[in-house]
Amino acid sequence: MIHFVGAGCGAADLITVRGQRLLAEADVIIYAGSLVNPALLENRKDGCRVYNSAEMTLEEVLAVMYDAEEKGLLTVRLHTGDPCLYGAIREQMDALDKRGIRYDYTPGVSAFCGAAAALNMEYTLPDVSQSVVITRMAGRTPVPERESVRAFAAHRATMVLFLSAGLLEKAQEELLAGGYEPDTPAAIVYKASWPDERTYLCTVSSLAACALENNVRKTALIIVGDAVKQSGYARSELYNPTFATGFRSAKE
Repeated sequence: MIHFVGAGCGAADLITVRGQRLLAEADVIIYAGSLVNPALLENRKDGCRVYNSAEMTLEEVLAVMYDAEEKGLLTVRLHTGDPCLYGAIREQMDALDKRGIRYDYTPGVSAFCGAAAALNMEYTLPDVSQSVVITRMAGRTPVPERESVRAFAAHRATMVLFLSAGLLEKAQEELLAGGYEPDTPAAIVYKASWPDERTYLCTVSSLAACALENNVRKTALIIVGDAVKQSGYARSELYNPTFATGFRSAKE
């Protein structure tokens, strides 16, 4: 059995209870060593074989899975954050499907959630922003033109940029060209939830300069939009005493 597990965004205690249990039971662990906190491996059982996928190709990862499966071993494929975002899990699952190998998927805390926690931030504030765009700048992996940062910027919703810390000059250009005002609030969150986490508040027009000044080149999320300033929002109707719900009556 292959278990795909989200490791969470950094802190070892942000993995789910289920994910932690599977790690403790695993005979084989294949983890994304470039981003997963190695502290998560400390409670593995004696004899567990550990592989760092940062040093492996897809074919090599699959070969380890196939070998473990033939030997009746339990394998955990440990991905950073939640694997559904930029985790490249579909190609692994398709390969396992072709061989009839069973697998399941345990979600994790995504870095965009960890970044919000680092800022004590709510993404969806009434009268400010009710939508979150999660995207990335095009790099070696292309982005469809209809999903470009510039195209999404026209909506001026809250935007979270993954895998783009090293492309901030271009990202800044695209954000401004797409429709964000230069003084739109922005934040850079470096290594959310890790011991060396750092956060920087700036504006869209100063993103690149802020990253350069603070020596941020990778392992950071960029958040853009009026929600970053956490002000100017309307009160939630859900907890308004004049608003009736299925659990309580309205009060005058």
